Formats: sequence, structure tokens, C-alpha cells
Amino acid sequence: MEKIIVNGGHKTPYLSADPLNGKVLIKGRSNPENSCEYFKPLIDWLDNYSLQIAGDIHLTIDLEQFNTSSSKCLMDILKRIKRIEELKRNVFIEWFYESDDEEMLETAETFESMTGLKFSLIVKPEAEA
Repeated sequence: MEKIIVNGGHKTPYLSADPLNGKVLIKGRSNPENSCEYFKPLIDWLDNYSLQIAGDIHLTIDLEQFNTSSSKCLMDILKRIKRIEELKRNVFIEWFYESDDEEMLETAETFESMTGLKFSLIVKPEAEA
């Protein structure tokens, strides 16, 4: 299995997934024109990982904001993570949010409730002046 890296841009998040350590990262802003197409490499990677690698998975989501179609893709990603958990593998999910971003915190809690996965909800450190 190959490592994947998708460099983000102004409207798209950075994506990475490494089969050697099971680490997956989604970081930045997610407002792509076609979210399903943008996230497809990561979703396919997770499908292959669950079939080919018997390892744990560590997902980090560190998004400033995302649109509705990205939300659907995040749910698709979390469903794949849930399948990996159901294969009796350890799953770690870190969801970063800013201390004053209650909507992002509530979204994480909603995803957590809908999937039955346990998230570590982490307040981002304040930027130093």
C-alpha cells in the first residue's frame, strides 16, 4: 500500500495517510468544488487499509471550517474508520477546534454520536502574539 499526500490549497485541506503507522491527517479548510472527488483517494485508501493492513488507525481532523458536501465526505471517512474498529483494531480520533468555535465542537460531538466512535476533542493552542 502506498502512502498518500494531497497538498491542500486555499479551499482544500491537506490530506495524508501512511500505511506504515496508520496515521491519517485532514487539515486546513475544506470547500472544494467537488468534495466527493477530492476525498475519494483518502476514502479508497481507507477501504484498502481495512482489507490489507491489520493495524490500528489514528485519524487527526484539524479543520478551520468545511462546507456541507465536505461534511458528508467526513461522515464517509468516519464510517470507514468505524469498520476498522469493528475489525477489532484500535482506533484513535483527534478532533481539533478553536476554543471559541462552538459550532465545530458541536459538529464533532454530532459525528461522535452518529458513528459511535470516541473522539479526543482538543482545543487548539492560542496563537502567540
